[in-house]
Amino acid sequence: MSHLSILPTVFRDADTLMRSLQSLGFEPIAGGWVRGFAGERQAVTVRIDLSDGQQLGWQDQGDGRLALVADLQQVSRSNTLRLLLGRLTRAYAALDALRQAAADPALASAAVVLLP
Repeated sequence: MSHLSILPTVFRDADTLMRSLQSLGFEPIAGGWVRGFAGERQAVTVRIDLSDGQQLGWQDQGDGRLALVADLQQVSRSNTLRLLLGRLTRAYAALDALRQAAADPALASAAVVLLP
């Protein structure tokens, strides 16, 4: 029997997370709930619905971090989900670096090249 777990992540900005998910082809939903086993539910700040019916969500932890809310037993068994989380982390890091650079006046004229 599996259940929803909350796992800390490096994500801190919900808007950047949503843009990262969009860049990977997902349609993130702001707010809502992630469903678990036997009707278990967790409120989340950002959620995606996967094609196989699973859901992943990220919950504001009140300290500036967003934690992953998911059925970790399912995630651990799915190589596809592990790869997705790796791709998401890289996309988030790139967008967050660009966001921070855009806010720095010293970098206003800098050029950025993203390699595949």
